[in-house]
Amino acid sequence: MSNLFESHRIGDLTLPNRVVMAPMTRARGTADGLATESMATYFAQRASAGLLISDGIPPNLVGTASAGIAGLRNDAEAESWRQVTDAVHAGGGRIFAQIMHGGRMGHETTTGLRPVGPSVVAADSQVFTAAGFVPAPEPRELAAGEVTEQAEAYAAASRRAVDAGFDGVELHGANGYLINQFLSSNANLRTDRYGGTIANRIRFAVEAAAATVDAVGAGRVGIRLSPGAGLGDIVEDEMPELYGALLDELGRLDLAYVHLVASAEEEILLDLRRRWGQTLIINPSSWLTRGDSVFGASSTDLASADHWLGLGADLISFGRPYLANPDLVERLRLGLPLAEADVATYYAGGDSGFIDYPAHADTGQEDVA
Repeated sequence: MSNLFESHRIGDLTLPNRVVMAPMTRARGTADGLATESMATYFAQRASAGLLISDGIPPNLVGTASAGIAGLRNDAEAESWRQVTDAVHAGGGRIFAQIMHGGRMGHETTTGLRPVGPSVVAADSQVFTAAGFVPAPEPRELAAGEVTEQAEAYAAASRRAVDAGFDGVELHGANGYLINQFLSSNANLRTDRYGGTIANRIRFAVEAAAATVDAVGAGRVGIRLSPGAGLGDIVEDEMPELYGALLDELGRLDLAYVHLVASAEEEILLDLRRRWGQTLIINPSSWLTRGDSVFGASSTDLASADHWLGLGADLISFGRPYLANPDLVERLRLGLPLAEADVATYYAGGDSGFIDYPAHADTGQEDVA
């Protein structure tokens, strides 16, 4: 069994530990889509992670899911991220950009454009705008030629990301966004080569990944998936077979990693582990036990990390624990208690609840392990 604090290699990178900071939307970009100095501070504070994964970053205007997000839609936005990647590297860290096309999970008040999706089916869900959360609108169906254009958008944004100093990219194929919408059987009602059968429903994900590999190299490309999570009003018929077929096809591309949310039964995830021969990141938050929490899953902890390492995961991603614990690796290593983040500041903007959480050395906590 691997130890959480052992090194691991992905692509050309040697990670000093197996702790990954999961991608989390913090909505701290400028109104015109630029990364900020505070964002550079935020990620640099957490550079002791084996790997940092950025907020979801839109690859183009129509793919912008939320207000307040820094983009990779053009060269100016990409250049604004350089202060982030420079700060992380100065702190000894490594960072991937998560490329997130919102598809139908966008809003015209954010982009000036009607959102697009596989089919004209609105999500029974909320989207984040400058005015707060509002019902998701009805999207415009992508024409066949436009589907290829949107797959290529991931590749174009990835080139800009690498040029801006990111060590690699992660395609966001989870949580109800565009790739996940094509995988779906209720958001995707197409009758062409992108809909209906499993082979057709996985086609967009594979084409987006292949285009990105061609753009920046396989060792710089990962993908995040959430089998059966149901977020963004997604239903996936034949879910185990769907994701098995997808991983088989992605395996031919020799991606750096697959990042799975533990959103399905353990046996399904273990089967996917067996089918995937490269690095596997698991986010152990259990979407099967949502309870009454507005955010659903319980957070990843050391016990769940060790459990999944024992089952064959290579790396473990931590989401919410990283919000209030910039030195999470050290706290886990020393067995220190974890601070709780203030939910009200998740998308509030500004530095409060963003870069003002102290490291344990500044709190007077004593080592217990």
